[in-house]
Amino acid sequence: MEKSFYQVQVLPLIYAEVERRYTGITDLAHGWEHVSRVYALSQYIAEKEGADLFIVGMAALLHDLGHTATPTLSKAAAAPSHHTDDSVILATTIMRRFEIPEEIQPAIVHAILTHSFSRGLEPQTLEAHVLRDADRLDALGALGIMRWSIVGAQRNTGQTRSYNPDDPFAEQRLPDDHMYMLDHFFVKLFKLAGTMTTGTGRSLAQRRTAFMRSYIHELKSELELV
Repeated sequence: MEKSFYQVQVLPLIYAEVERRYTGITDLAHGWEHVSRVYALSQYIAEKEGADLFIVGMAALLHDLGHTATPTLSKAAAAPSHHTDDSVILATTIMRRFEIPEEIQPAIVHAILTHSFSRGLEPQTLEAHVLRDADRLDALGALGIMRWSIVGAQRNTGQTRSYNPDDPFAEQRLPDDHMYMLDHFFVKLFKLAGTMTTGTGRSLAQRRTAFMRSYIHELKSELELV
């Protein structure tokens, strides 16, 4: 579905506003570069699948905005909030400021809430499926390997190791990506292709996953020489 004249005018303004809010964010795996890639990819998938380009574009720009929030933004209790809750709070403020029609705001919010792997909510609209596929595709392929290494370094507890020296590829043990960085491929990354729900997403995921498997194959060859 094509954007209206107003939507064509307002989307670049929101794009610039979101980019500004990511200034100074140190989380390289969930920073502005990630958001801009998900935005571009979601627009590509939306066009292929016949989804509403404006709803998808808005949701893509706002989906991780919670990573820019202060820790106390949505805390009503002692338990920490999920970043998607913070994203919705900030997204709602932006949508009101830019006078996004109220009738489409719920669709944007729904896509934001259901994109997260850890949240585990299922998309109920085509636009939400598109955003979730685009977000997960950014964890695959060459970009996925780059983000995996960034996240592994950021989450290093001091006890984290790059891989298990006795069984690097979890062939004789249960994978544990809290202890071993490499295990994240087996815990999550290699499973993502099977979660894609659009035809375009599945096609892209298969190609990117094949590249990651070739990386693991090369890594295995190199480790056998050590």
